[in-house]
Amino acid sequence: MLRAMKTHYQYLVIGGGSGGVASARRAASYGASALVIESKAMGGTCVNVGCVPKKVMWYASDISQKIQIARDYGFPKVDPAFAKTFDWPTYKTKRDAYVKKLNGIYERNMTKEKVDYVYGLASFTKDGKVSVVDKEDPSKVSTYTADNILVATGGKAVLPTKIPGWELGMNSDGLFDLKERPKRVMMVGSGFISVEFSGFFHLLGSETHTVIRKQHVLTKFDEIIQNTITDYYVKEGVNIHKGTSVAKVEKLEDGSKKVTLENGETVVVDALFWCIGRNSLIDMHPENIGLNLDSKGRIVVDGYQRTNVPNVYSLGDVVGHLQLTPVAIATGRKLANRLFGPEKFKTQKMDFTNVPTAVFSHPEVGAIGLTEKQAKEKYGEENIKIYTSRFNAMAYAMTEHKSPTAYKLVCLETRERKDYWYAHCR
Repeated sequence: MLRAMKTHYQYLVIGGGSGGVASARRAASYGASALVIESKAMGGTCVNVGCVPKKVMWYASDISQKIQIARDYGFPKVDPAFAKTFDWPTYKTKRDAYVKKLNGIYERNMTKEKVDYVYGLASFTKDGKVSVVDKEDPSKVSTYTADNILVATGGKAVLPTKIPGWELGMNSDGLFDLKERPKRVMMVGSGFISVEFSGFFHLLGSETHTVIRKQHVLTKFDEIIQNTITDYYVKEGVNIHKGTSVAKVEKLEDGSKKVTLENGETVVVDALFWCIGRNSLIDMHPENIGLNLDSKGRIVVDGYQRTNVPNVYSLGDVVGHLQLTPVAIATGRKLANRLFGPEKFKTQKMDFTNVPTAVFSHPEVGAIGLTEKQAKEKYGEENIKIYTSRFNAMAYAMTEHKSPTAYKLVCLETRERKDYWYAHCR
């Protein structure tokens, strides 16, 4: 699909994700000509294989969890086993239709705000132009120039290509391609994607295994979160294999996968997910314009999203800052404000400190600011006060099945300064 009206723009955005589209729309609101180039589907990771379908899945698993406590709330005919009858194909059809609807909304919003868009694979040429191979007809190549270029191409899942049989597993995007619910499933990794997937599958009736190298999940979060979620998942029946990693994967005659762990344990599953992190997506040939990357392949930017190449900017997952959709949107809008907006915005930039984040586990997790460990290391243990609370939320006050709630407030208290951060699990 091609909807570009010209070959030169004031603002050219490579990447049709949340940050890129938000920036282009804001630029257009100031009267700038803007073009968005997207290689797959509008909305990027969040809409297509991230926030949106993930949260829809969380709602499905949350309903399953609520069914389990329905009798305690006066619904005696609700059988807890009913939660295990989840119809995956029906769910997938409706979820995919919703995502497709959002793709269309992105297109209509850009059309309404006079942002042109092209579907194709963009790359820099050595003379600083942007070449686009059409998505539907690869023989068709278009070339564009721009006064300002934004690279917002997002990220891609990491795969453990050195593990024998790694190709028998799939990255996190593969979840949304599954046509049936796997009866036995394994997630490899301790981060939020692995934890969320483990919660989904367990509550929807799959035998669930999670492999982690350390002793707790969510190791980038405060210890109260690590301990609460790890302990609760184990208590609920998620099989967490601690202190180990995958040694090899083999395909069995019935199509299932035999996973051998470094500790010698073997597990047979129907689906295996590699949830071991994400890298920047830099397939636009940055070397052709001398774009600087760091040691991890991320585009290097300053506090104003400027790269080392004049008039080329970057934001979102591709630069490795907080990989959160609202952060990318806010950053993109601030950049467009500065480039095309009134004088009052000329020094505007994104503040990446104290940004709240959430994990759609069961129970959910929320956090903002420094962990207890980080605060003590930065300001000294004598200046930090910790307040914690653990209790059962009112929703579970009348139920036999309990879900934990844990709060921690991390406080900096000195004569010169007072700050407060917190972490909690609901």
